[in-house]
Formats: sequence, C-alpha cells, structure tokens
Amino acid sequence: MDVIERWTGGHACMLQSALRLGNEQFAAHLGIAVRTVATWHADPSVIPRREMQQLLDTVYEQAPPGARQRFALLLAKGQAQDGSTASGAQALRVGIAVVLRETDVLLVCRRDGDASGITWQFPAGVIKPGGRAETTTVRETLDETGVHCAIRRHLGHRIHPLTGVLCEYYLCEYLAGEANNSDTAENVDVMWVRRNAVPRFIPVDTLFPPVLAALEEQT
Repeated sequence: MDVIERWTGGHACMLQSALRLGNEQFAAHLGIAVRTVATWHADPSVIPRREMQQLLDTVYEQAPPGARQRFALLLAKGQAQDGSTASGAQALRVGIAVVLRETDVLLVCRRDGDASGITWQFPAGVIKPGGRAETTTVRETLDETGVHCAIRRHLGHRIHPLTGVLCEYYLCEYLAGEANNSDTAENVDVMWVRRNAVPRFIPVDTLFPPVLAALEEQT
C-alpha cells in the first residue's frame, strides 16, 4: 500500500472518518469488536497487531475513490497538526467485571500486540458516553464469555497503570451460563480460575488493591 506503511489507531480513525461510519458501523465493517475502535479513538498512537494491519490495508484498498481522497486529505491534515487526529479522540472509560463463582473468578485471555501475544484480564467493556457503567459491565461480560452475572458492589475506579484507561471495577455474582470464548477476534480463551491463583495470570503489582482484597475474602 502506498499511503500507510504501518497503521496506528489514529490512522484507523481517519479511515473511519473517510468512510463516514460510526464506531459500531466501522467495527461491523471490519468484523471486530466496538471496543477495539474505541481504543483507537482513545489512544491514536497504538499500533494494531499484524492481522489487523492487513485487514485495514484491505478495507482501504477496497474503499471507494471518494473515501480514499478524503482519507488522503485527513492524513495530510494530521501530519500538519502535530498530535492531532481527525476523529476527535475522547478519554476511554471501561467497566471491569470481577465475577465470582464460589471459589473461582472469571478471566479472559486477550490477544495482544506485544511479544507475549496474550494477556490475561478480567472481562471488560468500553462505556459509551452517557452509558451506565453497570449495564455495560454486565452486558459485555455476557457478550464475550457467555456468563450471566449481577453487580454485587462497586470496588472503585482508577487510571490503569499500564494502559492509562479509566477503569471502573465491579464485584459481580455469577448467575448462569457456561464460560466460553464468544469473541474470538479479540480473545484467545475464557476460563474460571481459583481466586488465589489469579496472581499467576495477572501480575499482582498491576492488580487494583480493592480487587485483590475482594479475591481474598472468604466465600
């Protein structure tokens, strides 16, 4: 491709704008999760993984001439304005579910762009502007794991030390459903693990202290 050698989140948002698609429409067009598009808006500097680079290449190459012209204009404008993005990035806010089932807790294994290639996390979903964090947390957990849960209590919020994303944490109670990977584009696996085994999957120094305390509580 003669325009973009390596896509960033900002470039992907420019392509979205050139195609005149909303977040959900663009995600559907690419066949990816809406939260991935939201992540690009929140962090224009992020580098999508190789498979996503190829997908963005294809979408650009198949775009109508008018959309490609708009993309070229947006790209030129972005290069002229240091640090700017054509999409008007907004702070990303995420609802995180710590779902307990007796002595177990639910984890998802996400695909990642770093050398390890995978990252274990709690189920999470991007909270849209004006949306309720609790509703998003429950819905996204069901969508990506097949598990129905209910909010037990709010554990607090923080700016994540690794991602810089505003995270809202909720302790949730398992209600029903078999854990399965319902979002294969973003996740590698979903499984229940013993609560005291979570530090084997998620570095303890990155765990939110109230989450760690909740995991250590007696069932």
